[in-house]
Amino acid sequence: MKRILSSPITALGVALCLRLFFVIWYRGTAGDSEIYEQIAANWLHHGKYAMDASTGGMLVVDLRMPGYPAFLAMVYAITRRSGEGARTFVMLAQTVVDLLSCLAIGGLAALLAVLGGVRAQAKQAFTAGLWLAALCPFTANYVAVPLTETWAIFLHTLLFGVLVLVVTLGSDQMLGLQGAENASRSYWALVALAGFLGGAGTLFRPETPLLLFAALLLLAWWMLPRRQATRWIGTAALMGAMCCVPLVPWTIRNAITFHEFQPLAPKDATLPGEMDPKGFMAWERTWLYRFRDVYLVPWKLNEEAINLDDIPANAFDTPEERERVAAVLEQYNDELTWTPEEDEAFRQLAAERTARHPLRTYVWIPLRRAVRIWFTPRIELMQVSGHVFPLAQAWDEDRQDQCITASFFLLNIVYLLLAAAGTWLLSRHRGTHPALWFLTSYLVLRTAFLTTLETPEPRYVLVCFPALLALGAMVFLRKPREAA
Repeated sequence: MKRILSSPITALGVALCLRLFFVIWYRGTAGDSEIYEQIAANWLHHGKYAMDASTGGMLVVDLRMPGYPAFLAMVYAITRRSGEGARTFVMLAQTVVDLLSCLAIGGLAALLAVLGGVRAQAKQAFTAGLWLAALCPFTANYVAVPLTETWAIFLHTLLFGVLVLVVTLGSDQMLGLQGAENASRSYWALVALAGFLGGAGTLFRPETPLLLFAALLLLAWWMLPRRQATRWIGTAALMGAMCCVPLVPWTIRNAITFHEFQPLAPKDATLPGEMDPKGFMAWERTWLYRFRDVYLVPWKLNEEAINLDDIPANAFDTPEERERVAAVLEQYNDELTWTPEEDEAFRQLAAERTARHPLRTYVWIPLRRAVRIWFTPRIELMQVSGHVFPLAQAWDEDRQDQCITASFFLLNIVYLLLAAAGTWLLSRHRGTHPALWFLTSYLVLRTAFLTTLETPEPRYVLVCFPALLALGAMVFLRKPREAA
């Protein structure tokens, strides 16, 4: 039995079954799914990176990066189906990609074990990391929806591994060793590879360079005090140049089509001619921290009527403020079209609320967002609408949904605790410190970045899970070595 469980084939078989379970029983779509599918179909069949226009024809856009539409177009070309008719094939292809992610997570765990001085247990670390990834429902269920998550997780896993090597070879302890230069001949090749993978990841998710930025910050911390400025500048230049290589065609296309320098998708994803509701989003940042409120308020803008009673009480400081919001929403609900005048009214509300409570806008709301995106049941794609708290009320309303929701909530906490325990075990060996500093700094940096977005979606931290799973695998090593 032990030999069977230690076999990668067994773990991959279980991983495949779990992902097919989600594909068969919990497949779904999201708001972005239709956008990606339209772009992919028009790109393949008409040679235009465009959406379907409401008035007929096509609307050329740049509001999404081209990596995922290119993947969809490839599946459409092979299967000769597109859109909804090709979703099963898309999900099966994503299942294969996610299985590769499981293997890569096992490899990352083995690398951390080697850096931690337990080279003899690298195989055990690989197996533990592979099993944790194989059984993780939070990453597995995203193979069953046409979104970028599966590809983003895979590319982030590869990038984690390469950058762990880069920061280790470029760390202060390596720089201080005699002959370290000879030991790190592959350093520059790894830097170039990291940059290229960062660029490839950016084609799917525009914030991927945050990983490169975290690594460069640490390298600057170690290299600059040791008068290694030339080495750090060379590292940053090479990494940046290689990151730009995959983005060149997309940048040229945007320059020709829109006459603008746009290597990334615009931060505010609006269609050409559509008004950017900056005032409304500024108002949201003074109170919005729960993902469930996103469905009820911001995602209805320009689509559905917004019900005042759906807005939580913490969005209003006074009854007079609530009345002002009600008056603007009454005008909006008549036309379902957001106007500059309505946006200006919300911009003024946001400025007043921030002036009264600046810490709320700049500290407490971001902190609450951070807690929410990390400590959540992650059931957005499942046919479950339960809540964890309050326990008694949720139990009375729907016991089955509450049990599933609470179970997933606790499972999420288990993964976080495993990662924390694995980090502590690895920290006892000095050889892992550069890798741990890098992984930790990236988790903090990405969390801070996500708190600034208009919609605090928990799925955006899933690209961090490969690092968490690899760290958690360290708990299952038999005899972690004491610090040297």
